[in-house]
Amino acid sequence: MTDFQLFTDAQWRERLSSEEYRVLRQAGTEAPHVGEYVDTKTQGVYSCRACGTELFRSTEKFDSHCGWPSFFSPLAGDRVIEREDRSHGMVRTEVVCANCGSHLGHVFAGEGYDTPTDLRYCINSISLRLVPQQVTED
Repeated sequence: MTDFQLFTDAQWRERLSSEEYRVLRQAGTEAPHVGEYVDTKTQGVYSCRACGTELFRSTEKFDSHCGWPSFFSPLAGDRVIEREDRSHGMVRTEVVCANCGSHLGHVFAGEGYDTPTDLRYCINSISLRLVPQQVTED
């Protein structure tokens, strides 16, 4: 099993495209409304593009109209790490992959969306890879 936490910067640069590297490893953000999964309705599981860890199900994806794919819950709480982000002159909660430490996006609470959690995991499409499949409820 690969320990992605031990990858060097050079190994990440070899593994990822320059844009993937900018977002996943340097906590960048892709432009709104251009990511491949913004409007996707395909059933399946969204995995971390850097390491392949399954992160979100399509059944938890919703239309937030914010310009990035939005989910109301991760696949399992231990799949992501949430940490304070004080960049850009504001306080937000960053979401990173627990397996490899790659930046995924941010989570916002209390925005009034009609979802079971009232959370919006605003995730960069480029941080994800959708594996289409029939999704079953647990």
